[in-house]
Amino acid sequence: MSISHQSRRDFMIAGGAALAGMTLASRAARAASAEELKLGLIGCGGRGTGAMQNALLADPNTRLVAMADGFADRIEESLKSLKKGPAKDRVSVDDGGKFSGLDGYKKLIEMCDVVVLATPPAFRPAHLKAVVDAGKHCFCEKPVAVDGPGLRAVRATCEEAAKKGLNIVSGLCYRYENKKRETVKRIQDGAVGDIITIETVYNTSGLWHRGDKKDWSRLEYQLRNWIYFGWLSGDHIVEQHIHSLDKMMWVMGDTPPAKATASGGRTVRTDAKYGNVWDHFNTVFEWDNGVRGFSSCRQWENAITAVYDNVYGTKGVAKVQEHTILPSGGDAWKWSSEEPDDMYQNELDALFRAIRAGEVINNGDYMVKSNAVAVMARMSAYSGQTVTWDQCINSDLSLVPEDLKFGDYEAEPIPVPGAKGRRYF
Repeated sequence: MSISHQSRRDFMIAGGAALAGMTLASRAARAASAEELKLGLIGCGGRGTGAMQNALLADPNTRLVAMADGFADRIEESLKSLKKGPAKDRVSVDDGGKFSGLDGYKKLIEMCDVVVLATPPAFRPAHLKAVVDAGKHCFCEKPVAVDGPGLRAVRATCEEAAKKGLNIVSGLCYRYENKKRETVKRIQDGAVGDIITIETVYNTSGLWHRGDKKDWSRLEYQLRNWIYFGWLSGDHIVEQHIHSLDKMMWVMGDTPPAKATASGGRTVRTDAKYGNVWDHFNTVFEWDNGVRGFSSCRQWENAITAVYDNVYGTKGVAKVQEHTILPSGGDAWKWSSEEPDDMYQNELDALFRAIRAGEVINNGDYMVKSNAVAVMARMSAYSGQTVTWDQCINSDLSLVPEDLKFGDYEAEPIPVPGAKGRRYF
């Protein structure tokens, strides 16, 4: 069956097939030598810089040799930071390893063994495909797509990576935090009984803005302020709240909800500088087995903040973000350990351990499903309609323009639910 026409059941079966392929590739993979691994960073913002620092620390026999970004100044800022870090002696990027512009990533991939992808998510499908086509391992930051076509493309790329025995480690970092792993394991082992409801909240303050300059084209302005433009970020429910939705999906065994009904708007982001994204979303997810997931996220200045995930079951409550389980009867449990548990470092450590051991990690299944759940909620909120999983994953609406070039590219208007002539899924 074509991946562009999949039911929810078929999509889950395809995920299992990909994992099976991953296992076969893992068994067939030859153990990597201890030779130096050349690293490349695509997307030189704060998150990309941090991930590359973790990559260098994960394996002492690595060297950063190439960096790519849409803008040369971002490369220089990132490089300056990395040269001050604990692995500065292995940062060896000369002018021949710096690639600016929208196509610079292609030359970088040729130079490297392992690539860190951390550009705005609109570019992730094309970049990840290029990495896998070249036979390279990858750390792939979240989210991986902003729309249905992008999600399907990433899914196909991850399946190809599994066939090739290539590692793809996702930036959905909570899955690599040991305290979260133990908490979720206990929930899935029945610590709170049968799950009834999940409540997930990610209410934060506002984020950065890079300003504007007279010599910037409108495309450059959008790229430098990418979190405020839906085609680049997917809106903050996809770009940021995906972490909370991923924890919800993890608890549910990565079984997608059947549908989502959402609302939201733009209450405090009234200035035009905030592009076309909203500042709050509220969503109800429904599973076929009766479980409901209640999701809230917002980015408001000078308002109360909260980040938590509560799982309510027939035998108690689990507070996932607090790593605590409160059973209806018996003693409470809370994670306790003196061991380091840096999820950002853990995920890169896992990637390089697998490469050195000739093993394969392929996080493609859950990183696509969790991303799709976030996109499904945004589609519902924007449209004012209930949106099903099948409608989301099979949507042919692409948000990413073709043949992008620097110039006066104008963004879409702010989404208005129920507006005539507007399509959101």
